[in-house]
Order: sequence, then C-alpha cells, then structure tokens
Amino acid sequence: MIATVMAQAAPGQAIPAPAVDWPALVPLLILVGAGVLLLTVASLVKPLPSWFPTVWTALAGVASIVATIPLWVDVHHHGGYSTLSSMFGVDGFSIFITMLIGSAVVLTALLADDFLRREALPGLELYVLLLLSASGGVIMASANDLIVLFLGLEVLSIAVYVMAAMNLRRIQSQEAGLKYFVLGGFSSAFFLYGIALTYGATGSTNLVSIKDYLSTNVLTQDAMLLAGMALLLVGLGFKVAAVPFQSWTPDVYQGAPSPVTAFMASGVKVAGFAALLRVFSVTFSSYADDWKPAVYALAVLTLLFGSIVALTQSDVKRMMAYSSISHAGFILVGVQAATDRGTSAALFYLAAYTFLVAGSFAIITVVGRRGDARHSLSDYRGLASEKPVLAFAFTVLLASQAGVPFTTGFFAKFEVIEAAMEAHSYWLGLVAMLSAVIAAYLYLRIIITMYGPARDP
Repeated sequence: MIATVMAQAAPGQAIPAPAVDWPALVPLLILVGAGVLLLTVASLVKPLPSWFPTVWTALAGVASIVATIPLWVDVHHHGGYSTLSSMFGVDGFSIFITMLIGSAVVLTALLADDFLRREALPGLELYVLLLLSASGGVIMASANDLIVLFLGLEVLSIAVYVMAAMNLRRIQSQEAGLKYFVLGGFSSAFFLYGIALTYGATGSTNLVSIKDYLSTNVLTQDAMLLAGMALLLVGLGFKVAAVPFQSWTPDVYQGAPSPVTAFMASGVKVAGFAALLRVFSVTFSSYADDWKPAVYALAVLTLLFGSIVALTQSDVKRMMAYSSISHAGFILVGVQAATDRGTSAALFYLAAYTFLVAGSFAIITVVGRRGDARHSLSDYRGLASEKPVLAFAFTVLLASQAGVPFTTGFFAKFEVIEAAMEAHSYWLGLVAMLSAVIAAYLYLRIIITMYGPARDP
C-alpha cells in the first residue's frame, strides 16, 4: 500500500497523508488514550488512590459507549462510511460491537476492583491492558482491511495473554497465560497465512475491494482463495473457541483470574465473532456456498462437544468454559445462516451473552474467595442458605443461559434457531435444540447444588 502511494506521488512531492475522519475514531481514541493516560498519571502521581484505576477505566468504557451515539445517529441518517483510506469502517454493525466491548470493559473493571483488593495484587497493569485489549477489539469490529484486522487481533490478544498470567501467586494463572500465548501464536500464524493466500487470489487485502472483485469475477482456479478462507476460519475459530480449536479454553478459563476470564468470555468473544461476521458473512458472501458447510460442521461439533463434556466437569469455572464453547456453537448457527436474519440473531445472542457471562463470573469471583481457588462444585453446596441473594442471582443467570422460556437467553436461542430454519438448515437447528436440552442439565446441576444441604463445617 505504501509503495502504491509512493508511485502515485510525483518525484519531489510529499507523500499525501490519508484522509482521516477523526469523529469516527473517537470511541477507539478514548480507549487507547485512557490506557496511556492512566499509565502516565500513575507514573507521575504516587501514591495513586486505590479507587482511581477502577473509576478511570469504568468511565473510559462509558465514554466510549456515549461517543458511539452521534456516530449511530449519523449512520442512521446517512449510511455507513469509511475512513483511513477505506481501512476503517463505521456502520451500524461496528458501532453495536463497540458498545458491547465498552460494556464489557465497564463490567470487568468493576469486577476486578474487589478481586484485586482481596488478592492484594497490583491492579494498575490489569486496567491498562484491559483498555488496550478493548481497543484491539474495536479495531477488529471496524476493520475494512485484513491487515488492520490482524493488527487489531494482535493488540487484543497480547494484552489478554499478559492479563491471564497476572496472578503470580497461582501457578495455574501463569500456566494459563503461557498456554494461551503459545496456541494463540499458532492461530495468528494461520490467520496471517490466510491473509497472504487471499491477497494472492484477489490482489487486495481490502475487504470492500475483495467483495467487489469476487462479486464481479468468476475464478476458474479458486484453490488459493478457498485455502485462504480455510486458514482465516481457523485463526478466528481459535478466538471464538470453536471446536476443534477450543483446547485452550478450559485450562485458561480455570487458571486465569476470574475477572480476566469474564472479559475473555465476553469482550474477546464479541470481537472474534465480529471479525468472523465481517470477513465471511459480508466479504465472502458470494462464496457462501463454499464456506457455509465448514461453518455448519464447526457449529455441530461446537454445540455437542461443549454441552456434553461440560456434564463431566466438577469445577464451576471449567463448566463455564465448556458452556462458553456451547454458546459459541449457537452463535455459529447464526453465522452459518449467512442471511441478514442470521447476522441479527448472532449479534443479539452476543449482546445477551455478554451481560449473562459477566454477571455469572461476578458471582464466581465472590464464591472463589481469597486465593481464587474455591471453584469446585462442592463449594457451592448450601450457598442459598448462606447467601440467598447471591444464589438467587446466579439462578436467574444460569436459567437464562439454559434458555428457560421468557428469559433473554431463551429469545437469543430462539432467534438463531429460527434463522437456521429460515436458511433451510433444519438439521443444524435440531442439533442446536438438542444441545440446549443437554446443557440445561449442567445449569440445573449447579442450581440444585446451591439449594441443597449446606457443606459440612
């Protein structure tokens, strides 16, 4: 791209700077600027009040959400647009995802405050990394270029690798960070090779240019493009914990600090699915008949594996890890539909799941107590008699995740299954319903334990 710009510039002339619509970048700049400023202020002002990083991060998350409102109004009246030489897109999709990531930042910051105080851990680094990771997620949601998408993916991932290993008092935390880093490096390599092959097949990394090229040209030799799509799917499948790329999820969810796990299950998953939808449902829409069978297979494997293996677990954080895998399967059902209805259903599911999983891990953090190690199912025995409000709140959240009628989770599951049926993926819809029934036993098992007899003294 740089070479192209240089070729367009006459000898002796300055290289023209790309046109930047700064208001479109405000939510992203808020997150990045808040992280840098927090680090700067902490280095200049000592001692910093213990409440300051939490309040600062939560306010930054709220500010990023508020900053999307004028963008939403502008897009509603004039339609989507792009900036930074068409590499950064602003539309209803990217704005909605930015709101979800900002919400995940706020919830994680509030959840981390009590956890860090209880564990006597330094918290400044976690908040800075949280803001930077969220900025990577926003870049992924708004990327109109595969290179920009890759940069956002790395910013998101590297910060989370460090966050997962931050609890130096638990060897499981460091093991989780290392495992996440190693496997994440492999997935990034697959994604980068996918970009290279896609560029070789289409001559561009710009998503709009690729879409236009594929919709107006028929490739007689499309093996390179298909291989590129397959590698891109592998790279993004790792981020959303789709089977068979989920091997990191149980160990990392169990070992990472609980607030970090909450962000991985909400913000990171939202960003991963945003990239998946932008790349496949939009850019490769003309090749949907080629990638839909692969996503169909991933959805079936993810639904069944997540719900069935979760039943064999005795650690609640691992249960939630496999539950997260199962939920990813439901969202993949919406992606596989490759319709506007499927995309809307997937986004609604992501919105519902973000708040459900954040609330669930808030309760898991409280029950874990000092040391963040009391996550066995037996530790929840009799919780209703000890802390009835906490047990009731967890019951509501679990019931919604199970898809109990008239809960948010029920409507989310109903939407993706209906989108699958509308796209004539009847067997996939049946598998999703079967998975929901199996997973319901998992949540019921936790609820029964909480309302069962109390633990022995």
